[in-house]
Amino acid sequence: MTNRGGLADVLVSAGALLGVPGTEDRLRLAELAGSPRRICVLLIDGMGYHLLPSAAPHAPLLADVLAGRTGTLNELSCSFPSTTPTSLATLGTGTLPGAHGVLGFTVNVPGTDRVLTHVRWRDDPAPRAWQPEPSLFDRAEAAGTRVAVVSRPEFAGSGLTIAAYGTPRYVGAEHAEQLATGALAELAAGPGLVYGYHPTLDAVAHEYGVASPDWARAAAAVDRLIARIVDGLPDDAALFVTADHGALDVPAEGRVDMDADPQLTAGVRVVAGEPRVRYLHTLPGAAPDVLATWRELLAGRARVLARDEAVTSGLFGPVRDEHLARIGDVVVIAEGTTVVLASAHEPESVGKLVAFHGALTPAETAIPLIGFAAG
Repeated sequence: MTNRGGLADVLVSAGALLGVPGTEDRLRLAELAGSPRRICVLLIDGMGYHLLPSAAPHAPLLADVLAGRTGTLNELSCSFPSTTPTSLATLGTGTLPGAHGVLGFTVNVPGTDRVLTHVRWRDDPAPRAWQPEPSLFDRAEAAGTRVAVVSRPEFAGSGLTIAAYGTPRYVGAEHAEQLATGALAELAAGPGLVYGYHPTLDAVAHEYGVASPDWARAAAAVDRLIARIVDGLPDDAALFVTADHGALDVPAEGRVDMDADPQLTAGVRVVAGEPRVRYLHTLPGAAPDVLATWRELLAGRARVLARDEAVTSGLFGPVRDEHLARIGDVVVIAEGTTVVLASAHEPESVGKLVAFHGALTPAETAIPLIGFAAG
């Protein structure tokens, strides 16, 4: 169980096994699965690597994986911020956030005061312009590989779906049973690449916490989903299960509401990001003062960086010039179990969440890669 790469390597490596031009097996998946003609990549939203032991008592298949009795398990890292829109674009393009530009859960649209929420995005801005990297699904399809995406019907044609996946054939699946049925049907239809996305575990973590009975039940349902696909794999198929991030529960004392403190709002024009990673876009000339104030008031609770510091540190990978302004003038990365709420800038429901992610702790960034080969 080693850290051998990142989320950006998963589809690139799967494509290499299927002979997609311009890809390479960065994760050495051939050592795990041989030469499958059909590959399913299943992404379980929020199933962080460090949550697997918590899931195991409720998830017999995952318990067997952890114990080394079935499948293979490796630890990967997601990209930063450790949040779903950024991770899905990283997976789908095989590039880091600085290249694809989906740089957070919410980001400021440069030149405006507008904040774009990537999970509610449709066609403004145009997905192909906002995210310039070609998707690995489109590249595989153009090379003659059969491709299908199986996910919730309501995600079809969304800005994030197009930005992350391109425009491969889309199969709607409202719940886990339909996801398993749809993925197996696509695998049975012929050689190629099938991708499935399951969001429920993350949603339950946010609402109830990873220490809750509700999360345990959701983990058990994930286990059944994976087992159903494993049991139905064709003889020449492989399944790779991964995640977009982990999660951690945040107690009441870990919550800082920036909008309740005039010192934290002074000089701030636009607030973006999310509670574990804040992007602060400042009024003209205010960035140095905002940086100093936040560093003082959140000392020991957050890493506070100027945009240039965040970029040159390599957090996002190389950043395209046209994407730079999407990053805040000040970047606030929560540490420990701190979150920075913004009650005047985001829905009230955000402050009621129990679990969060987005920052740099292993609980948020470590993700599994679980492999199963038929036979």
